[in-house]
Amino acid sequence: MQTHIVIMAGGIGSRFWPLSTPEFPKQFIDILGCGRTLIQLTVDRFKGICPMRNFWVVTNAAYVDIVREQLPDIPLDHILAEPAARNTAPCIAWACWRIKAEEPDANVVVTPADAVVMNPDEFRRVIANALDFTAQGSAIVTIGIKPSRPETGYGYVEAADTVCGEIKKVSAFKEKPSREVAEQYLQAGNYLWNAGIFVWNVRTITDAIATYKPNLAADMERMKTPADVQTVFPQCEKISIDYAVMEPAAADGKVYTHPADFGWSDLGNWASLHDKLQHDNDGNGTVGRVHLYECTNCVVHAEEAGKVVLQGLDGYIVSAKGDRLLVCRRSEEQRIKEFSQQ
Repeated sequence: MQTHIVIMAGGIGSRFWPLSTPEFPKQFIDILGCGRTLIQLTVDRFKGICPMRNFWVVTNAAYVDIVREQLPDIPLDHILAEPAARNTAPCIAWACWRIKAEEPDANVVVTPADAVVMNPDEFRRVIANALDFTAQGSAIVTIGIKPSRPETGYGYVEAADTVCGEIKKVSAFKEKPSREVAEQYLQAGNYLWNAGIFVWNVRTITDAIATYKPNLAADMERMKTPADVQTVFPQCEKISIDYAVMEPAAADGKVYTHPADFGWSDLGNWASLHDKLQHDNDGNGTVGRVHLYECTNCVVHAEEAGKVVLQGLDGYIVSAKGDRLLVCRRSEEQRIKEFSQQ
């Protein structure tokens, strides 16, 4: 039984403006300043799990050429160009229907393109465990991240009893909580962050979509040619895989989780980038030729700027990209999308 990897790479990363733009979003950028873009790092961490011919990327039609340039070893017909953004359920369904046509018994891992994993060896160990489990039956597995803080920006998975090795049954999926509820989750010890990384057999997920979202399954059956994709895909229901499949399947006792601790971050905003960058003695994290004087707790990304000198800033985001410059208090980060539209 072969393994296939599906990378979801269609987002526009609006919270990382000006570094990330709709024309060139964050998954295609070397945000960490390590010489590899986020989507390249995503492929790197699957080294040894499966060959490049078994990778798939689902992305916006506008980004196909960027994917080809950054991941030249992925087969061209495995780069699926969405004619419209329809959230994660149609994205995953399309890839899994295509995989099933090539290999009806494939094991599949689905992952976002823009997350960060600091311990790839532990990541591979967890994924291998989950694949062993899904190869033995019709299980849906989500990778649950052991929380390190009462985070209000993530959804949670409520884990129940252990069923096999480190695999646990999922009692329920929980929406992003309030601070008080997040603290309760952390104290309880059986709540995990929902990383949006899934493992399953291709038959299992296509059957589950047919059960819980028969309209979406019917749309997938209609998509036989490129012309069909252009016509049918934009009409698919716009819905996440969590709402479409994971939550109802969990209620039916069909979903499991593998608790994990491999230095994961969804890298969804500047605060999460600051957490992952190496800090100086004053709590600053930087990428590029950045020189700081009397600055504290700043995050600066100016890789293209040549040389940047900052003095006297406390708790600021500074980002330079092309002809765009952002200087913003970290406490006002939630307004960046508003700023970018001016």
